Amino acid sequence: MTAKIYQSKNPIPVTGDTVACSKKTYEVREEDLPLHCPMDGMTLWDSHPRVYLPVEDTGKVACPYCGANYILKS
Repeated sequence: MTAKIYQSKNPIPVTGDTVACSKKTYEVREEDLPLHCPMDGMTLWDSHPRVYLPVEDTGKVACPYCGANYILKS
């Protein structure tokens, strides 16, 4: 079985030295789905494990690890 690795087509504009989940709210678009936290471009050495978040269900979701809020913009 091969695992699929998803890369965001339009990653949140952060640099590789941005601390993971340092902002409290992130706006994402449909082309960024499936949504995961931490997002692409965030440092991973100081963050929690990647978790996929179901933002499609209600249009907003909070990460259970770090509390970062994600809002789905149309």
